[in-house]
Amino acid sequence: MTATPARPAALRRLLASLVVVLVVTGCGLSGGGSVPLSVGPGSQQVVPELEGVRVTVGGKDFTEGVIASYLVEFLLAAAGMDVSDMSSLAGSNSFRQALVTGQVDIGMEYTGTAWMSYLGNDEPVRDPQQQWAAVRDADLAEHDIRWLPPTRVDNTYSFAVNRATAEATGVRTFSDYAELVRDDPRSAVTCMETEFSVRRDGWPGLAEAYGFDAASVPTPIMQPGIIYQATSVGRECTFGEVYTTDGRVKGLDLVVLEDEQRYFPVYNLAVVVRGAYLDAHPQIEQVLAPLVDLLTNEVVVELNMRVDVDGEDPALVARDFLVGEGLVTAG
Repeated sequence: MTATPARPAALRRLLASLVVVLVVTGCGLSGGGSVPLSVGPGSQQVVPELEGVRVTVGGKDFTEGVIASYLVEFLLAAAGMDVSDMSSLAGSNSFRQALVTGQVDIGMEYTGTAWMSYLGNDEPVRDPQQQWAAVRDADLAEHDIRWLPPTRVDNTYSFAVNRATAEATGVRTFSDYAELVRDDPRSAVTCMETEFSVRRDGWPGLAEAYGFDAASVPTPIMQPGIIYQATSVGRECTFGEVYTTDGRVKGLDLVVLEDEQRYFPVYNLAVVVRGAYLDAHPQIEQVLAPLVDLLTNEVVVELNMRVDVDGEDPALVARDFLVGEGLVTAG
């Protein structure tokens, strides 16, 4: 590979860093607030080496990002740490810059986001474990950011359809969808966000991978929240672009199409922590290890649904989950 294809990615990374510096400094990030709800030890007991140690946990300001931050915060608090809450930073880039600059010590991040957006790569790694390993190695070398083992949560792109249409058309996979498009593209009206419609790892690449003519499909452009509701009704959108762990998928009884070719990037959720901080407090890895096995797409969809559909508080949802697993007690 020549050096030329890497230049756009490098430029994107530089511009993103400059923008984020302005965002972070402009917002004047402080040390954060206190943990929103109290917890006590459950099966996660106080760890003597961590008792009273201050830690700042960061996260992103969307439902799943906030819940993930609270899961980390409550486990560390049960272990005896003095936790500072910065769980609702404005977007992925703000969280990333806060982590890299040491304004936060720890949080949860997606492998695909780091690989494509932060590390400047143009092509994803399709195998989940290999993608995590590639991100782990690159982020360690470039930023001394440590990636702990990934969960089974994969919050990637897909298309969804309401159950009645899925049963009527038999479309359950992207191969089925492609066949429908080739036979009758007007019956496959697909709503999507502006960015997805032009991204190389979005609509144009999907059409190429599955062998259909993207230009033949009606593609209304909508905001993400509207797409879910419109797809459930099925009049404006027969299919809609969705995120696979969004709680509205289950809340609206949508059927998510299977991506048999693994075209979309892998976005596994994993704990990320500053290397110097983890070296000083290695016990943190063991405290957070239960999340690796506990968090799956099915579990996270349920947690997200309690917030986005049922209107519950994300801190309460996160604490209830850990209490239910016996890891912590409600303080």
